[in-house]
Amino acid sequence: MVSEEEPSENNLSDSLLFKSLLSEGKTEKALALSESILEESRKLGDRDFEAEAWIRMERALLGAIEPENVGNELRWCVDRLASVSPGSPLHGLALLNLASWHRNSNERMMALVTLADITSEAGHPVDVIGLSRLESGRILASIGDLEPAMRHLWMAMRRLSSSEMPTEAVVCAMEWLDIALDEIDRDSPSMDERIVNAKPREAPGMTTTPANPADIREAVDTDLVHGGHVVLVEIDAPVSPEPWKSLDEAIDEVGWCLEVPENSAWGEEEIGRIINHDWSTSISLGS
Repeated sequence: MVSEEEPSENNLSDSLLFKSLLSEGKTEKALALSESILEESRKLGDRDFEAEAWIRMERALLGAIEPENVGNELRWCVDRLASVSPGSPLHGLALLNLASWHRNSNERMMALVTLADITSEAGHPVDVIGLSRLESGRILASIGDLEPAMRHLWMAMRRLSSSEMPTEAVVCAMEWLDIALDEIDRDSPSMDERIVNAKPREAPGMTTTPANPADIREAVDTDLVHGGHVVLVEIDAPVSPEPWKSLDEAIDEVGWCLEVPENSAWGEEEIGRIINHDWSTSISLGS
């Protein structure tokens, strides 16, 4: 006699194999296996709505259905998961995929509306919220609405930093800096203040706002020098021992250091790390 537990164990095994095939790039084999998983999930006696939504979403993204039906299929998956597993990682992933489809279809406002459904109040995981804010920031930046774009990118950086996704957090920081470095004002509110005080606008518009230098220092922080920030600036100008007056009123003059100065506030070990640092691995802000 076959026990009632075996089908679910088989389904789990098939699901793991399906994920493995996808990670290995074996799309055709994965699609073939997905048909049996989908059929199993639809058995009336033990229907697995979450598995069905997951497989249908994957099949839509893998091109198993006609392109004109992809949007409706992804919406069905979102609605089904919102019913049976709201706030789950899979529900959040379905929303991200639907938003990407809207964006690729040049429906940017619909993409923003979809991404706005991913929230901590709904129970979505921190990493999924961070990715949604990153995508929202990119969309807002693409249409020129830079003030809310900066807020979304900043929130994405904070969320992803706290969820062990450092690479994605650096991406957020770099995209935020790409906007922030255009205008800097030490009297401008910090990003945290802007986020706390943000409220719905009375009318749509394309807005900009200067960045606070303290936020820029946080965004470019690295481990090269403890508690400090080092940026390589390449200048197409001859090196001269003569100093020149600084444009910053707080600094008297600036100049080239042709040799490591004595009695420097920098430690010998820190200077050595800077000199020997492989800048080819650093992120460039150049255009």
